[in-house]
Amino acid sequence: MNVHEKFLEALRLEGFEGDLSRDASDLTVLATDNSIYQVTADAVAFPRTSEDLARICRLLARAEFAEVRLRPRGGGTGTNGQSLGRGLIVDCSRHMTGIIEINVAERWVRVQPGVIKDRLNAALAEHGLFFAPDLSTSSRATIGGMISTDACGQGSCLYGKTSNHVLDLSVVLFGGEVMKTRSIPSGEIGELKGRTGDIVRLLERIAREKADLIAERFPKLNRSLTGYDLAHIRQPDGGIDPKAVVCGAEGTLGLIAEARLNLLPIPRHSGQINVFYDDFQAALRDARTMVALGAAAVETVDGRVLALARADAIWRDVAAHFPDDQAEGVNLVEFTADTQAEVTQLLKTAQAKIVAGADGRRGFSIARDGEVERITEMRKKAVGLLGRTAGPRRPMPFVEDCAVPPERLEPFIREFRAILDAEGLSYGMFGHVDAGVLHVRPALDLTDPAQEPLIRRVTEKVERLARQHGGLLWGEHGKGVRSEFVPEVFGPLYPALQEIKRAFDPNDQFNPGKIASARDAPLMKIDGVALRGQADRQIDPALRQAYEGAVGCNGNGACFSQSHSEVMCPSYKATNDRRHSPKGRSALVREWLRQEGPAGKAAPDFEAAVKDALDGCLSCRACARACPVQVDVAAFRARFMESWYARHRRPVADHLLAWLEAVLPLAARFPALSNFFLDGPGSAALRGLGLAHLPALPPRSAQRALSASSGHARRSPGKTVVIVPDAFTRFFEPRLVADFAHIVAAFGYEPWILPFRPNGKPLHVLGRLRAFDKVAHRRSRELLALADEGFTLVGIEPAITLTYAEEYAAVTGRAVPVELPQEWLARNLEHAERLVGKVDGKRPRVTLMAHCTERTLRPGETAVWNRIFDAFGVESTLPRTGCCGMAGTWGHESRNSGLSREIFAQNWAPVLKSCDSEIVATGFSCRCQTAIQTGLSVRHPISVLRELLEEAAPQRGVQAT
Repeated sequence: MNVHEKFLEALRLEGFEGDLSRDASDLTVLATDNSIYQVTADAVAFPRTSEDLARICRLLARAEFAEVRLRPRGGGTGTNGQSLGRGLIVDCSRHMTGIIEINVAERWVRVQPGVIKDRLNAALAEHGLFFAPDLSTSSRATIGGMISTDACGQGSCLYGKTSNHVLDLSVVLFGGEVMKTRSIPSGEIGELKGRTGDIVRLLERIAREKADLIAERFPKLNRSLTGYDLAHIRQPDGGIDPKAVVCGAEGTLGLIAEARLNLLPIPRHSGQINVFYDDFQAALRDARTMVALGAAAVETVDGRVLALARADAIWRDVAAHFPDDQAEGVNLVEFTADTQAEVTQLLKTAQAKIVAGADGRRGFSIARDGEVERITEMRKKAVGLLGRTAGPRRPMPFVEDCAVPPERLEPFIREFRAILDAEGLSYGMFGHVDAGVLHVRPALDLTDPAQEPLIRRVTEKVERLARQHGGLLWGEHGKGVRSEFVPEVFGPLYPALQEIKRAFDPNDQFNPGKIASARDAPLMKIDGVALRGQADRQIDPALRQAYEGAVGCNGNGACFSQSHSEVMCPSYKATNDRRHSPKGRSALVREWLRQEGPAGKAAPDFEAAVKDALDGCLSCRACARACPVQVDVAAFRARFMESWYARHRRPVADHLLAWLEAVLPLAARFPALSNFFLDGPGSAALRGLGLAHLPALPPRSAQRALSASSGHARRSPGKTVVIVPDAFTRFFEPRLVADFAHIVAAFGYEPWILPFRPNGKPLHVLGRLRAFDKVAHRRSRELLALADEGFTLVGIEPAITLTYAEEYAAVTGRAVPVELPQEWLARNLEHAERLVGKVDGKRPRVTLMAHCTERTLRPGETAVWNRIFDAFGVESTLPRTGCCGMAGTWGHESRNSGLSREIFAQNWAPVLKSCDSEIVATGFSCRCQTAIQTGLSVRHPISVLRELLEEAAPQRGVQAT
């Protein structure tokens, strides 16, 4: 038993309440962050309480555990390996996520370290308050991580860094003592006991003896030197507060157990001027003018980032505020105030000074309130968007957060670009010009060993350049493995950092190698830590390409968002287990590939863990678009399952689901017998085979209403709408297909319902890719023949319909143009207005719950329903919510029932509970899930529209022929 096994066993004996693991799957997922590095730790602890943290620190002080090293971890969003290293990971993000107390009157909140920043602000919003430090990773960054890196971002000139809003901390020290940080008057310092007393007395001495040197060495920057902040040890009231050195210490001094944070009133209104430039350097030169306007924040984005944003779904929300032709740079100048009138005045004053054509400006646009939020979201997404670059070279974070005095930013960046240009490197840039920080990510292919030396060569040049301009290599994202530069930057003050480290951590056990060493041990170096690319180059190039979605994950962690209004990632949000996130699944598959898993050479236990993680994936494909680099877990999940079942026996339920599309036409001919097994007494047999909650088939008379026809010699492409049936609506909801045919006829077109043919979607989900390929090629030929003749093809079920454009295109090289119903309806709304007429008085209301695959793959098309309902005289709302938890057949598998129920409870149940209008849903699986979980019968929007047509102008029903 090694020392870490002994340590975990000792923790269990001490009553540790959280989770402890040495599983390879856990350690693989936590071996990376948002950096270029990859280091597998020895074990991981997920504490549940502050006492769990104390248990860890007490054991750490025992002589037998002197070799144990702690690696405190927050949201895993660090760009410099701050939380990486051998030893024991201490991850508070799974259990210690509580908001303990909100004091509205005094405007502070007390939280545990694992609470996510956006979730905290969501809870504070109802009180009109917010925690101000902003950062692009706010959807997944934890408060503990923010404190440990002294995080900040947009608006830092107005709001400052995280440390500016930390009132006090509870920090568990070496040996288990809990230090409560506060400003301690000089008269009380001598009375303090224990390790806390020793620390405070040391800090007082350093602040007194090194005052002149501190004033000389610390740069006068907005960002300054985060961590071991000697310049702010002595507080304005004259007291000594240890939190000045703990904030930004990257977990090298102790474990944060609790934090009390200052809160601010939420600005009620905002306005923004977006100023465009043909030259990025012109945008930087003009930034000082923008800052002088008194803006709350000034952000700059370059043309490359804008181009990537244009290709992302988010562009639809912001396109109106940007010129049609590509700008090479834009300054985003934001103003905030409590009244709209104040914002308007601020914008007017600024506009008067921003003359188009002067100082390289080519024009500007104005955004307000919600529009500003959407543009901010686009800029936040820039970090991840840069990773979407095609080809093996990807923008890498290793010199991305230099800070210089704002007036030096433009010449600094000009020389920075010269360094990169001389190396032949491409790059993207964005950042906080008001604070003198610009994020720069050079593109490298680190699977190529010849490119590794560029990391040191570029870093050393940029580090020297930053100091020449009065700045720092690290202005925002901490030191991490860049700690080798700390002694030179701090100079004669570095021994003081070592003294502080020894007082907190005498044996160098808290995140050693970062910032300072207690025992003169070497600090980490930028090229002395294992790189992700070194592991990836061990994967066969053909497999890297085949599983590009997994290998291409850059670790940005957008999938760690816990927001229930977002579609990504339902299984992660329900489990809070990183293995069940797109990033986690990508990491596991990457390691499986490295172990030559497709050849059957991977460790059996590890391969089984990979399958378990992928079994939890709903194949909803939210990650395929919501992830900034579009990691498509469903795609590589299917490939993995194909490989797995080539070497393992498939369960019976798998075969039943694979045959579903082929069997349903026969089952529909004998509904009474079929329902005996689907939801009658015989359903116990299916449950025994692993299937549950299956819907019943309607009477045969309902099926007869859809008499599909063959041949189309008499049909005119311009006047015919071809309805492409799917197995679910065709056989379980034939009335819905008839309803759409009725609307088509009422609009003056001839509906033509094709004979049912399998689409193959279940085969793809199950990893039966060869069978799917055959179906896709055959079905493509049939449908493309009609499309090429000019027929309009429309499908009803989103998940099936979108398969024609997505999975089919990947297999055949050509998308089949089968539209969603709202796409066709939106083009023909003049017929609805003619048939329904003007609606006077109270209008009916509906709440539309959109299928998550539809929301993700066609984000603009869900909102089209609002226009359609409006034309039919209906008020509609489209709440933002996540997956219902059914996802096709996934929720019908017995093994997934509990997780399916939890996902529904998180995402849909709150919306349905608060809704006071009729619920309609576009997804068949969503309607099934709602019936299963609530007993409610939910209609498709099409059925509502047909009913409205009949009420407005009664007419004969239409039978499709």
